[in-house]
Amino acid sequence: MMTQSSVAYRANQAYRGAAITVPPLKAVIMLLNGAITFLQRSSQAQQAKRFEEGYEHLTRATAILRGLSHHLDSTHGGAMAERLYQTYNSLIVACLRSYGRPQAAENYRRVIASLSELREAWEFVDAASARNARAGSSESLVR
Repeated sequence: MMTQSSVAYRANQAYRGAAITVPPLKAVIMLLNGAITFLQRSSQAQQAKRFEEGYEHLTRATAILRGLSHHLDSTHGGAMAERLYQTYNSLIVACLRSYGRPQAAENYRRVIASLSELREAWEFVDAASARNARAGSSESLVR
């Protein structure tokens, strides 16, 4: 079984690796997808009374969220970065407080819904950035 610090280290390395190989917005989207998947697996494992497996999946999901929260740039992001930091940490706390409780599945559904909304917002920003980049490159061709 992995320790909390080794999982956090691996999540940090995964974030850095993703940030190097794909554009940052795509990396965030991929990581949010990962957190959602691990929470779904954790919920399924807990419902099947496979608590150790459920805890491992939960630990991976929260490590991803922790990695995302620690890679925010408050210098450039300002209030938005602070708000995202609070959001990620609130979601982590909600996950950890729900583990092993009778209402865990419902609580996880709410957290997953929040993460899905956040992912969709980043997907919108990514698509808008791509449109703006294409519009800018086509304008430079016209000039």
